Amino acid sequence: MNNISSTTNLNVRVDATLKKEADLLFKNLGLNMSTAINMFLTKCINTSSIPFEISTPKPNKNLKKALKEAKNIANGKIPSKGYHNVHEMFEDILNEDQ
Repeated sequence: MNNISSTTNLNVRVDATLKKEADLLFKNLGLNMSTAINMFLTKCINTSSIPFEISTPKPNKNLKKALKEAKNIANGKIPSKGYHNVHEMFEDILNEDQ
């Protein structure tokens, strides 16, 4: 049986700034990008998971209220103003207190 490990190339597109910052971090840790990615993939395999939390943000009370209000405006339950252009809208906003 042959115990020689084979390798393959993995091409990944990342933001240039992200790559630069990661390269610097890994260099400071004594690693290169290839070693760091291999460590990440090995950890994923060993834990059968992504080794950090991935979640969707939960809307807070104010956002829920705003979403409900927007839905009610869209459904016509709350009357709303319409404008033909942005100048008309700003004029109305600026004259609101008069």
